[in-house]
Amino acid sequence: MPRYKLTIEYDGTPFSGWQRQAERPSVQQALEEAIVAMSGETVTTQAAGRTDAGVHALGQVAHFDLSKEWDPFRIREALNYHLRPHPVAIIAAEAVDDTFEARFSATARHYEYRILTRRAPPVIERDHVWHIPKTLDAEAMDHAASLILGTHDFTTFRSSECQANSPLRTLDAFAVRRELDHIIVTASARSFLHHQVRSMVGSLRMVGEGRWSPADFRAALDARDRSRCGAMAPSSGLYLTGVSY
Repeated sequence: MPRYKLTIEYDGTPFSGWQRQAERPSVQQALEEAIVAMSGETVTTQAAGRTDAGVHALGQVAHFDLSKEWDPFRIREALNYHLRPHPVAIIAAEAVDDTFEARFSATARHYEYRILTRRAPPVIERDHVWHIPKTLDAEAMDHAASLILGTHDFTTFRSSECQANSPLRTLDAFAVRRELDHIIVTASARSFLHHQVRSMVGSLRMVGEGRWSPADFRAALDARDRSRCGAMAPSSGLYLTGVSY
């Protein structure tokens, strides 16, 4: 059966997350219903990452199989037509080998977290940033982030509901920069634990506000204790920006 890879952008605000759920709207449901409308076939899509409720994507990747060959250009155009008025867009569609799997073939997932630090609340960016109406020390946050690069036990930054077999993960990139009124946190790894990025960002806030030193942030990781984690950052500021293969 021909297999197709999609690169997808979506606003996660109205969705319960990527994964289909009973009686709650999801990105997966919207996409699979669009595929039925396009092809008449009921399929199950597989995504590179199951983003949570309210999390956005600029470069989510998914794949699905059809019983006959379609031109990828037609797939993209037809799906975008049928996805309206959902805030979901197919950026690219391509035919791939049947060994390709959006989730298991991925070698890295890339996330970005956006914090708005001005006094005035967001209007255009409402539900798309974490609004913290005070100045944060981006340099201290970046120093703290650099202290946890590499392979570690990330129990401190792991959801109590995480179903991963091991808390060990390798953080390939983790950095913080300021862009005018925004603090941008970027993170890359082959895979992340449930709520790991939001937990790390929530703890970085403690550093940015001067309540923790960078060493305190590293000590929280080393404690391997969820109770040592700062308050988790909200989903509104998190974006899956891309997936590497």
